[in-house]
Amino acid sequence: MLLQKAPCPHPYHPPPSSSPTTFRFKSSNIVTFLLHNHNNNQPHLSTTSFHNHKPTTTTATEKLSKSSSTSKSCISSSSSGSFSLIRTKMVAMVAVDPYVLWTFFASLVGFVALSVLRLRNYGNGMAKDRSKVQKNKNNTNKSLVSEQCVKSSDEGEFPPVYRSSTDVIIVGAGVAGAALAHTLAKEGRRVHVIERDLTEPDRIVGELLQPGGYLKLIELGLEDCVEEIDAQRVLGYALFKDGKNTRLTYPLEQFHSDVAGRSFHNGRFIQRMREKASKLTNVQLEQGTVTSLLEENGTIKGVQYKTKDGQELKAYAPLTIVCDGCFSNLRRSLCKPQVEVPSCFVGLILENCELPFANHGHVILGDPSPILFYPISSTEVRCLVDVPGQKLPPIANGEMANYLKTVVAPQVPPELHDAFISAVDKGNIRTMPNRSMPANPQPTPGALLMGDAFNMRHPLTGGGMTVALSDIVVLRDLLKPLRNLHDPASLCKYLESFYTLRKPVASTINTLAGALYKVFSASPDEARKEMRQACFDYLSLGGTCSTGPVALLSGLNPHPLSLVLHFFGVAVYGVGRLLLPFPSPKRIWIGARLILSASGIIFPIIKAEGVRQMFFPATIPAYHIAPPVE
Repeated sequence: MLLQKAPCPHPYHPPPSSSPTTFRFKSSNIVTFLLHNHNNNQPHLSTTSFHNHKPTTTTATEKLSKSSSTSKSCISSSSSGSFSLIRTKMVAMVAVDPYVLWTFFASLVGFVALSVLRLRNYGNGMAKDRSKVQKNKNNTNKSLVSEQCVKSSDEGEFPPVYRSSTDVIIVGAGVAGAALAHTLAKEGRRVHVIERDLTEPDRIVGELLQPGGYLKLIELGLEDCVEEIDAQRVLGYALFKDGKNTRLTYPLEQFHSDVAGRSFHNGRFIQRMREKASKLTNVQLEQGTVTSLLEENGTIKGVQYKTKDGQELKAYAPLTIVCDGCFSNLRRSLCKPQVEVPSCFVGLILENCELPFANHGHVILGDPSPILFYPISSTEVRCLVDVPGQKLPPIANGEMANYLKTVVAPQVPPELHDAFISAVDKGNIRTMPNRSMPANPQPTPGALLMGDAFNMRHPLTGGGMTVALSDIVVLRDLLKPLRNLHDPASLCKYLESFYTLRKPVASTINTLAGALYKVFSASPDEARKEMRQACFDYLSLGGTCSTGPVALLSGLNPHPLSLVLHFFGVAVYGVGRLLLPFPSPKRIWIGARLILSASGIIFPIIKAEGVRQMFFPATIPAYHIAPPVE
């Protein structure tokens, strides 16, 4: 305050331009002056501190001395102590490094400048986004109004119900479609579901729900759908190889006692979810076959479908979600599918028999590929025999029955052998191709793919329903903050984050399914044989070697890095078995090939899933997309 009332000439001001003396200040000059001034408590400058300059007169020194004296007199005695303390700290700081002070000021100026530029760019970007969103809204509203005014010459005006009363159209009412319809309706969305056949499905897959999937059911409020259908609790797996077996239990200690896997008839489970969804007043469940998606200027406006009575109709909604299963006829409109069929399942139902390990799935590492057994009711056990390739022995002429009796039956555990033969003799043999398709999204305004229409993996691990239910939770959370869905361009951009947010769960289960199938399948290659045996022995060790992989398999620990570590842990364990106690050149060579074989199994799967999306999803720009401005 004293300085404001009585401004004083600054003691470090250079002399006027008329002075014959000119000073060139350097950091070393200031440091020397401050040290000298601090030690001697003198306000004058020492002419010896000015390097590279010799003053011709003492005028400048006198002026500076007078200026310093004047400045000193301007400071009251009450503030001189604090000023001296500040000056002492400043001198000590600068004395450490003469460039610290200037570096600090330069950094501060640079930081402020960058912050200002960033704020300006952010403001300009936000303004552009708002104007773009508003423009898209206006265009959308105009197009909707114009569409409502258009009349078709052969069908007349479309019913109003298809124009404005639906928020979301869902194609398909399987596990994904029915669960999604119930979930979105509970969020207040008006949902129109179109399903090809509303009778109870009869399938041989989609019968095992992992504990991770059951937790998602609880999160969606659908856990009661596994009740009253004679569903069986599943607590883990039993693994069989060459007469030996080991039991792998789900790590469920930290969960409620009701949390476990569930196995059931797929059709009963789906019907329960359809019934629960149809009870909601804002769900319209209709039987019909969707023949095409309605597109206008690159945006999906709805669907064209044929009703049960053969009538051709069109339904409109701002968002169409395609969940029409593994045999989808609409996925090519929304993505570039790369479907592989590595094998087929041959399905049987064994009746009135007991599994060696109750409430466990059973995996037999057979030749040429695995055999599965698991309960689907209190009196029935499902058997799935994996047959490599796409060409199966014919069922009609008895070749399939002969194959099952001569090749498969000798590898079945003794407790199940007789029931297996009886099931083959009954002749109710079903087949199903095992499809694998990595998610390859092609974002399209107004539409989204989900379920098996979007992403498939080998059903060996029973992870398909867990992935589908997890995807529904992700989508529900993304749509929750949106009041309406009538800006397809902004909504499409926003939903790009769905493909990234789903990756931790989906990629872990997908990769594990593909890798385990290749490891569990028999091979004439010595390295692959060692890998298969190493996997069985590694899982038999117990502890982390058992619970870690099972937690990944069950969807309880969807961490891709943990998967890779355990997979190569198996490979290293296999190499150790080969090299101990006495390595030989042949064993060293097989060990090297084992590592190469393991890499050749898992890395192509990871590449298909996307390395960056799988391990570093937060580095994807879509991961951080905020909801569109409404």
